[in-house]
Amino acid sequence: MGNKEWIAMVLAGGQGTRLGALTKGLAKPAVPFGGQYRIIDFTLSNCHNSGIDTVGIMTQYEPLTLHAYVGIGSTWDLDRRDGGVHILPPYAREKGCEWYKGTADAVFQNIEFIDHFEPSYVVVLSGDHVYKMDYAAMLDYHKVCQADVTIGVIEVPWSEANRFGIMETAASGRITDFAEKPRQPKNNQASMGVYIFTWKVLKQYLLYDNANKQSSHDFGKDIIPDLLAARHRLYAYRFSGYWKDVGTVDSYWEANMDLLGDEPKIELTGDEWPVYSPSLSLPPHYQGGEAKVRCSLIAEGSIILGEVENSVIFPGVYIGSGARVKDTVVMSQVRIESGVVVSGAIVTQNTVLSKDALGGETSGLIEVAASRQSEAGEAQKQVSLAG
Repeated sequence: MGNKEWIAMVLAGGQGTRLGALTKGLAKPAVPFGGQYRIIDFTLSNCHNSGIDTVGIMTQYEPLTLHAYVGIGSTWDLDRRDGGVHILPPYAREKGCEWYKGTADAVFQNIEFIDHFEPSYVVVLSGDHVYKMDYAAMLDYHKVCQADVTIGVIEVPWSEANRFGIMETAASGRITDFAEKPRQPKNNQASMGVYIFTWKVLKQYLLYDNANKQSSHDFGKDIIPDLLAARHRLYAYRFSGYWKDVGTVDSYWEANMDLLGDEPKIELTGDEWPVYSPSLSLPPHYQGGEAKVRCSLIAEGSIILGEVENSVIFPGVYIGSGARVKDTVVMSQVRIESGVVVSGAIVTQNTVLSKDALGGETSGLIEVAASRQSEAGEAQKQVSLAG
């Protein structure tokens, strides 16, 4: 079955501890997003739109929902005999079953899977970022540069630079230095977690890394520095579009808010670069006569009788008469009853917000520390009863 020019390997086993209740029982790529999607939809849609027809998804933490969601990959046109989508959890070998010990080890443990397709290039991706990107254009750049490794790079705010792999480059784009999550970053050119490797080079270094008992078996901490030290050709591919690492509650909320507005920061509609997700086959949402909806995404199967402003509403949500929801992400099957006001928050699925619920603990309600600021500069996060 070999002779594939390229295949993609998606890292999708992250626990996502900084997302708190959002990843309770879910791998981070399986977290619902944007009203009708899950985070992994962006990576898989990018693969389809870029012409990649063979994708391995490496899962580990709480994989059941993610496995069921991806299925045979038909949503992303990956239900193919020659390639297609493959779920790759850790499995038993001669020495027994071992968890993936790091990002590089996850790929190492699947060397036989990759070799089965005999690719010239391997694209290593994260399954938990929100962005639209043409990997085919990045592969063309990789070829022109005669690179061994090409890393997708984006400029991030200086305040967040220490969360990422940061690199320095020459005028040619060749990477001269790389530091994984430095305490004091020298610049704000961050790795997007998008790598294109020439497979024969990557395979050699995965084997070397596996034999190194001192290694943490991570691309950013081990593989990339080793390649640089050996003077391999590493190049930065600069990306200027929207990209968000939704690894924290704040960044997850912000990314959902970025979908809103007459000119959203990331566009979900349109046919040029669609984001695909499985259809839920629910009835249209209903908006009552007294309801007011402004600048919001409303998913199918929802009933809106109150006020919704600048919010993302997932399927099957009920918002009662007199309730007000603003700057909030409301996940599926939530019931917000009459008189409740929610602002600057995330409401997790199957939560009921009512007078009784707010009187006690409401574990499904997450207030967002980085919530949108009012014109007066005061935070708008609150949960209360109207009247």
